[in-house]
Amino acid sequence: MPARVLSLVLHGKSGPTRRNVQVDRLVIAGWTGRDRAALEKHIAELEAIGVKRPASVPIFYRASTARLTTDDSIEVLGETSSGEAEFVLFRHGERLWVGAGSDHTDREVEKYGVSVSKEMCDKPIAPEFWDYEDIAPHWDKLMLRAHIAENGGRVLYQEGPVTAMLDPKALIDKFGGKSGLEEGTLMFCGTLAARGGIRPSAVFEFELEDPVLNRKIHQQYRVQTLPVLG
Repeated sequence: MPARVLSLVLHGKSGPTRRNVQVDRLVIAGWTGRDRAALEKHIAELEAIGVKRPASVPIFYRASTARLTTDDSIEVLGETSSGEAEFVLFRHGERLWVGAGSDHTDREVEKYGVSVSKEMCDKPIAPEFWDYEDIAPHWDKLMLRAHIAENGGRVLYQEGPVTAMLDPKALIDKFGGKSGLEEGTLMFCGTLAARGGIRPSAVFEFELEDPVLNRKIHQQYRVQTLPVLG
């Protein structure tokens, strides 16, 4: 199976270290909300744009590791794709790391098939990750946030606590059972409802904030659209 090598900064107990790490598997967890009402809201907003309800929740899609990128721009076909701020889990060096990413998705293709849509767009991630053990004691304090460019300004698009989604350990148990998350596996862990509904933007910003340790993981990328000619 082809692997993706990325240059990441891992913030461990000895401080930040830049490493070239290998990602062997990319998993995208969907419908991971703890709050059934909030989960239903996200399902409803996707239904509103033609996406069928999931057969079960949560669900774990697979995608090619080649889709992962830390670049500050991506190319997409047409103008029907959009980003989603998510926290990201990564098993590396026998440790669990936490980062942030955007499950950028083609919404037109999503109407045809969610699994297919996951493969259509690159998946931007921030190049920084925190050791899960350092934030586990105050996990419930972490916040996810996204902004888009709209009407000439910067607009808040998503915001909420990571507790809106299932706890990392619960997600790992549901995905891998007793075997857990295999070495080299990177998992996107679900998203928040969009303020004002799902819509495209030429710029997408996402961040994971740790107010206890007073730090953020932040990334911004531009979306370059390619013409659809047939």
